[in-house]
Amino acid sequence: MEYKNSGTKVITGMVRLSYANIWNPVAVDEGQEPKYSTSLIIPKSDTKTLDAINKAIEAAKAAGLSKWGGKIPANLKLPLRDGDTDRPNDENYKGCYFINASSRVKPGIVDIGRSPILNQEEVYSGCYAVASINFYAFNTSGNKGIAAGLNNIMKVAGGKPLSGKASPEQDFEGIDIEGNEPGDYMLL
Repeated sequence: MEYKNSGTKVITGMVRLSYANIWNPVAVDEGQEPKYSTSLIIPKSDTKTLDAINKAIEAAKAAGLSKWGGKIPANLKLPLRDGDTDRPNDENYKGCYFINASSRVKPGIVDIGRSPILNQEEVYSGCYAVASINFYAFNTSGNKGIAAGLNNIMKVAGGKPLSGKASPEQDFEGIDIEGNEPGDYMLL
């Protein structure tokens, strides 16, 4: 697959979605503007995506010089984070990098045939996708860095949900209610 990466825009390889607030905007902290967002978990073995991200971050740094007084700050916050370091107790991030991407505008969400997905249960934390993201410089309240904007998502495969919540099939496996009185059930 040939990705259309240019400047500060990247089309990722296959990533896993985590903290997928892509259907309704959510405010991370009280008083903040609600945004659509997700964490993109990128395998460290996907060097093509990681190279494209690093090039886009460098392009965003160059484009952001005017926001930082003409020079790159020493304490610049970068969006690409190491899951082994930043989330050592989460198996889902082991051997991966991740980027938190957000947008004020709802991302386009499609299937592999590029048809819109309307059922919110089809795209969730834990599924696999290809994402369109862009990188930009920020200078807000003394914080300077590069952030990732979320453009679009294409679901490519299902995956074990990362919610930690059991599915109804798991909760009710082995329960037989036929022939029992209300309030009674029988484990198979």
